Amino acid sequence: MTDDLEKLFEQARACRLCAGVLPHGCRPVLRGSPSARLLIVGQAPGARVHASGIPWNDPSGDRLRQWLAMDRDAFYDESRIAIVPMGLCYPGTAPKGGDYPPRPECAPLWHPPLRAALTGVRLTLLVGSYAQAHYLGNRRRRTMTDTVAAWRDYLPEFLPLPHPSWRNTAWLKKNPWFDAELVPALRRRVDEALDG
Repeated sequence: MTDDLEKLFEQARACRLCAGVLPHGCRPVLRGSPSARLLIVGQAPGARVHASGIPWNDPSGDRLRQWLAMDRDAFYDESRIAIVPMGLCYPGTAPKGGDYPPRPECAPLWHPPLRAALTGVRLTLLVGSYAQAHYLGNRRRRTMTDTVAAWRDYLPEFLPLPHPSWRNTAWLKKNPWFDAELVPALRRRVDEALDG
């Protein structure tokens, strides 16, 4: 890891900006190296990821790896894949279920310098509406479904995906084109980014 990126990751992991508002405390979870060719930008760590300190170490991660046709060893190879969520820390669970949104202070503070330092990235997966809103801005469509359906419009830099949470199982059943059309293209694009 170059000195600049190593310092940035150390600073990000030591961040306590939201300590007063995070119900479970600060534990920033992110990884990567200058040689990483793929960047995965998700929402924020969940409770299991907060406990383990390993990104996507939960059922959502299992589904994401299935979409990518990638085993855990390949997925967690920091020399090839960087993982930086929109919120670096677990925001807690809302009273009606599901996690709170990522803290709004986090992405503006950490994403610009981290993304600039991850100079080898060839493709960024925008997993869920928070990542899509941040990175696509007014280029995104009216809904997350419309944005994901228009995935070709954001290549070669970005590829938007729905969140792989079990809460989106109904969405996946309602949108069979995702598994039939986008998942095979996703696998090709990821392979090209990692091996090209």
